[in-house]
Parts: sequence; structure tokens; C-alpha cells
Amino acid sequence: MTDNYILTLTADDRVGLVAAVAGFLAEHEGFILDSQQYADLEQDRFFMRVEFKGAGAKFPASLDALTEKFSLIGKQYALDWTLVSGAVKPNIVIAVSKGSHCLNDLLHRWKTGGLPANIVGVVSNHESLRDLTEWHGVAFHHFPATDDNRAEQEQAILDVMEQGQADYLILARYMQILSDDLSARLAGRCINIHHSFLPGFKGAKPYHRAHARGVKLIGATAHFVSAELDEGPIIEQAVERVDHRASVEEMIRIGRDIEAQVLAKAVKWAGEHRILLNGNRTVVFR
Repeated sequence: MTDNYILTLTADDRVGLVAAVAGFLAEHEGFILDSQQYADLEQDRFFMRVEFKGAGAKFPASLDALTEKFSLIGKQYALDWTLVSGAVKPNIVIAVSKGSHCLNDLLHRWKTGGLPANIVGVVSNHESLRDLTEWHGVAFHHFPATDDNRAEQEQAILDVMEQGQADYLILARYMQILSDDLSARLAGRCINIHHSFLPGFKGAKPYHRAHARGVKLIGATAHFVSAELDEGPIIEQAVERVDHRASVEEMIRIGRDIEAQVLAKAVKWAGEHRILLNGNRTVVFR
């Protein structure tokens, strides 16, 4: 069976981009399975994701050969592009603290084949979730975090990512603020789940503060990490209605469910190469 391939690209918007890609695939007997595009008229930028497979003798025999041939189109139209095999799943490292709900959800999805990514390790500043992680057959790394060892602790996380050839670091309720240096090094490669429908109720005890304000919506936000705390490009958000009868404990339970679902969607879309950065925003081809 012929592998599927995924092409993603961004460029300054101009006439002929879609025709150039479709024409290239037609010329090389590529069969388009899914194609989505978006033109940001405010920024004059164009975004595209195409999934396709070979359908004839003219189709290049390897990803390298296909990449070499498409590079001519990339150069002609000044594209910022990637071309990958759909059969290859990205590797991810998950960072956690004590909360288990997001980690447990991702591990379950991965173990049952529902996550288009390979979990190559879990890192934590606490030992609490070692048993859960190792029960799923994933390596667990305990790196305590203090004000005095921050640089060494973050380097240890990077070492785990390098050893596992990880494409992404997933912060699954990791209760440590990444340094500006690490945030910059992982720009576009680090996804966080935030405990509210951003922006709002940042910092400690968000559900207690929400309860005190009598909120009617509980939400969660998955976003890329940036040096500005909780201000990175947003990938996905969800909310659920509550009313005056909801206790703090009930809000926390509802919030955990939403957090797990939203983070899982963000990781899935990253694994399927559906997220393209657009400045401080994202384009997500669902």
C-alpha cells in the first residue's frame, strides 16, 4: 500500500499557489485525499495543508525524491513548507507535576492507538505519577525543580527530548514556569494546557476565584508556550456551562474533564500536522 504524504505550507499570498501545488501533484500522478487552504487577508499570508498519495508510475519512489522535486515549486513561490510521510508519527515528551488527569488521558489514547504520536518519555518535578507512567510502559524521569537548579533541570528535560528525538514537549498540567530561554528554544514545539478559557483567572486557585466571581462558564485552553506567560498562540479552547449550584469541587471536576479533552485535541492535531503558526495566532486545519 502506498504511503500517504502530508504537505503544509505558508507564503505571501499570491495568485496561482493552489494551482501550482495541484499541478505538481497532477504532473507526478499524485492523488489528493484532502486539501484545505486559508488566506489571511489582513496579513496577506496564505496557508495550505494537502494530504495525498501516489497513484501512478510517475510518482516519485521515495520521500526524498518527492521532496527534491517539490523544492523547485517551493523556491519559485518562496514557500515555507514541510513534506512528511503520514505513516511517521511525531515523538513527544510529556511534562507533568502531580495532577494525573491529562497524563492519564494521553497515555490511554496512546496505548489504545488513538493518539497520532509516540510518547517517548514523561518528565516530572515530582515522583507521584511514576507508577501510572511505567504501568503504560513509558520511561519516567524525575527532575526536582528548585530556584537554584532551574537551568540544570531544564537541560535534563532537553536531554530526554534529544535522546527520544522528540518533536514536541507537552505540558500536561506541569506546574512550573519555563524559562525564557527554554520557551524560545522550543518555540512552536511546546504545547501547554491552561485551566481557563483564556484570558482570565490566571495564577493560583483559579476555580476558587471563578467560584467567588459566580462564573457561568468553565473552560480550558491549549496553546503554544511563549516567553509571555499564558500568552502564546492558542490552538484549541472549550467551555461548559455551570450555574450557582456548582461547588468548587464540582467546578474542578468539570474543569479537569475539559482540560484533558482540549489537550488531547491539540496533541492530535499537532501529530497530524494540522497546526500552522500565523504570528501570535494559529491556523488549524481540522
